[in-house]
Amino acid sequence: MAGKDKNFSRRDFLKTSGIATGALIGGGIIGGLIGANTNKQDATTTAPGTSGETSGSTGAVRGLTFFKTTAEFEAISQATERIFPEDDLGPGAIGLGVPYFIDGQLAGSYGENSKEYMQGPFFVGEPTQGYQSRLKRNEIFRQGIQLMEQEAQSRFEAKFVDLEGEQMDEILTAFQENEIKMRGVESQFFFRLLRQATLEGAYADPIYGGNVNMDGWRMKGFPGHQLAYIKDIESEDFVEIDPKSVGMNHK
Repeated sequence: MAGKDKNFSRRDFLKTSGIATGALIGGGIIGGLIGANTNKQDATTTAPGTSGETSGSTGAVRGLTFFKTTAEFEAISQATERIFPEDDLGPGAIGLGVPYFIDGQLAGSYGENSKEYMQGPFFVGEPTQGYQSRLKRNEIFRQGIQLMEQEAQSRFEAKFVDLEGEQMDEILTAFQENEIKMRGVESQFFFRLLRQATLEGAYADPIYGGNVNMDGWRMKGFPGHQLAYIKDIESEDFVEIDPKSVGMNHK
């Protein structure tokens, strides 16, 4: 394969897919996936790097709750990094712990759709009608990852994580444009779930597993959850405030 830098085409992908605009808009919303780069090796039930757990960029030991293989976790990690790449402004999805955020969400009520009506009959809905699939979110994600791997093999004869950046973008764009056949859901819907979860993991409170070191907020200048602004509210000068998470306010 050509020895191109995987980061080369990320900004092009953001621009052409509309993700850049979505990130700017979504960045101010605190919503509801790896602290360090993963090793490209196959293993089961563990995050990359250790026998049972792995360390995030904060140095804390982190394990997986939904993804059952390293291959699944690495694939979703690289996909989120293409959507929210590291650049000169700060870390990308991997550095922000977004894959761990997604892993936790898919293992819980979000992934199980436990707070939503999921009984039939099921009909093909319009994009404006919201969630229409009979599948749970975690089932959609697992199927999407399997198809990402199939597309990587059929198009480039390689694993998804071994592709060049432009090749990953080609596959993700095919999902976005609804060109990939999925069972029980449209590929465009899977891409939207993936993009939404990526942005939520980058900007949600760190207590949910993403936004490591509150760096997502720091890039936006967002102060997080301060107890009060009474000492700064009357200041005529711009005040830079170190962000705080909900967890910090309860200590």
